[in-house]
Amino acid sequence: MFLLAWHYNGSMNNERYRHTASVLQNGEVLVAGGVNILGVLNDAELYDPGTGNWTTTSTMNDARFEHTASVLIDGTVLVTGGSNNNSALNSAEIYDPGTGNWTTIGNMLSTRYLHTASVLTDGTVLVAGGYNDSSALNNAEIYDPGTGIWTGILNMNYARYGHTASLLTDGKVLVSGGYNGSSALNSAELYDPSTGNWTTTGNMINLRSRHTASILADGRVLVAGGFSGSNINSAELYDPAAGTWTITSNMNIARFYHTASILNNGKVLVAGGFNGSSALNNAELYDPGAGGWALANNMNDARYQHTASVLTDGQVLVAGGYSSLNYTNTAELY
Repeated sequence: MFLLAWHYNGSMNNERYRHTASVLQNGEVLVAGGVNILGVLNDAELYDPGTGNWTTTSTMNDARFEHTASVLIDGTVLVTGGSNNNSALNSAEIYDPGTGNWTTIGNMLSTRYLHTASVLTDGTVLVAGGYNDSSALNNAEIYDPGTGIWTGILNMNYARYGHTASLLTDGKVLVSGGYNGSSALNSAELYDPSTGNWTTTGNMINLRSRHTASILADGRVLVAGGFSGSNINSAELYDPAAGTWTITSNMNIARFYHTASILNNGKVLVAGGFNGSSALNNAELYDPGAGGWALANNMNDARYQHTASVLTDGQVLVAGGYSSLNYTNTAELY
């Protein structure tokens, strides 16, 4: 048993935000890239839940932020795209936990950041949308770890970045919201790996980007918060069987650039974020059974554009972020 409270658990070696965090098959957490006052980072480090220590591992070949990191079926981690502050990247590389080394693989077909990457049930990776320094993208591509090859697929119906992508229980991927370069979106669409097609599904009730999407135990998708000209506290549920969205209770605090984590008890922990003027340290829990939100204990540090990782023992590790005044290297457990 552990208390439903936050406590510090070591600090990363580097301050960072807009990084990625991946839970490896051995339970450790790989944090990679991001940005801080020194610039864009290519360094990476590992958190060991057994000791609570952070240790450095080898550096990525490319410094990057607003990239994606996906744990593949074989336990390696695929990092794609991102920005190096001068331009969008199409480079990709793989981290091998067994050796602690990064290996460059073939480039994506398109440069992109603020995109999504989803590991499909067959082990391939769907990369969709993003921004290429000049416009929002509607293109998508698939990476096959068996061949190491990227293949272009049909375009999404809408160009978008800052969206979410959720792997549904039937193997389809739900893409929702985002920004098209001029406004937030409420559109949603489904990718079907069996046909390679994108089809539109019901629109969200609210326009939103920089939100979160969480797959609940019953297969529904909870979308919470985001930004659409102002920060949002609304939340809604997608029913894959009906293809429709329904409103659920509002969060207590409007926020974007937050995190959302599915706990072992089925509840969803939302933590931190930005309210349009300052970073937040508050957290709240969504109960799918009751359909309501309850405030949880506050984090020790206010932060946004941080990461949250559900560890094998059910605790949630929150790391890094920006606190309105400075970048942080602090980490804490819920």
